[in-house]
Amino acid sequence: MLLELLAFDFGVHEHAREVVGRALAAREEPYTVVLRSTVLPGTTDRVLVPALSAGAGRELGPALRVAVNPEFMREGSALRDFARPPFTLVGCVEPGTAAVLRSLYAEVEAPFVHTAVTTAEVVKYLSNAFHALKVCFANEIGDVCAALGVDAQEAMRIFLMDRKLNVSEAYLRPGFAFGGSCLPKDLRALVYAARAADVSAPLLSAILPSNEGQIRQAAEAVLAMRRRRIGVVGLAFKPGTDDLRESPMVTLVETLIGKGCDVRILDRSVAVARLRGANRHYIEEEIPHIASLLCESVETLLAHAEVLVVGNASDEAARALAAAGPHHVVVDLTRGATPGRSVAEAGLSELVPPRHAEHAG
Repeated sequence: MLLELLAFDFGVHEHAREVVGRALAAREEPYTVVLRSTVLPGTTDRVLVPALSAGAGRELGPALRVAVNPEFMREGSALRDFARPPFTLVGCVEPGTAAVLRSLYAEVEAPFVHTAVTTAEVVKYLSNAFHALKVCFANEIGDVCAALGVDAQEAMRIFLMDRKLNVSEAYLRPGFAFGGSCLPKDLRALVYAARAADVSAPLLSAILPSNEGQIRQAAEAVLAMRRRRIGVVGLAFKPGTDDLRESPMVTLVETLIGKGCDVRILDRSVAVARLRGANRHYIEEEIPHIASLLCESVETLLAHAEVLVVGNASDEAARALAAAGPHHVVVDLTRGATPGRSVAEAGLSELVPPRHAEHAG
């Protein structure tokens, strides 16, 4: 039997879930309760399930099957959005429960996505936060363009034509801080132009400090291990490049060295003997001490390291994870994006600091 709780507010209708629990008190056969409310991660397990049990006057046990099924409908177009949503999202543990929900939505024209309960709980918040972010971004850009004598609508129309990077899944992967020769420089220039024109741009102004916070968090995560010998895989700001300008990994390495860590680095794209031009000049003039820390092989790096820091999702990082032993502690700045064997599969202990991925310059 399927019972659906249709979008009740936990604050206003707090008794509703207990009422449902009382209705189920005498039932022994399996039943499914589907939560349609927008609730923060953990609410289903911490609030809904205990309340249902309280209403029933007993632990409901395996007979209770709970699913989270958030809605993605807008005011003014709810019927259209229900019939043609971006996807039908269901968070539950049992495949059988997912199958029940799949049958309910058989006529709905949308991909069916089955995921964990907490993931289903958070996706609506991610969506709305991103929508709000886009509105504020467009408005701040409009203000800056107006102050600089630019047609904001035309500029944004052209911006939106880029479906490869601008309006796409590009960069929307949790990982580490951005860097390189383009993003930081151009963002500083735009913020400077806004300030010079006396335009308030708090969202744009907050991006670099947020990015710098990622680097601080990474350094704190490594230092919290209280182990001195550190092996870093990936020094450039993204895989496959030898560009170290404004690389967050360079900043991280220099921070760790300043705190007394003994650091070694593996990044074959940055082997000094192969570098030419501006990148070689940058290393020799700005960070010559880092050149002496570069290793030639995964084996040399792991022989040195007690803590393995994965800086970007590269083949080198995958090889390092595959070769690491149980005595290595991994700080994965890619948040699991490294190809090949995962940290868990390798039997390694792991410390993963929060938020952002590789970026192009």
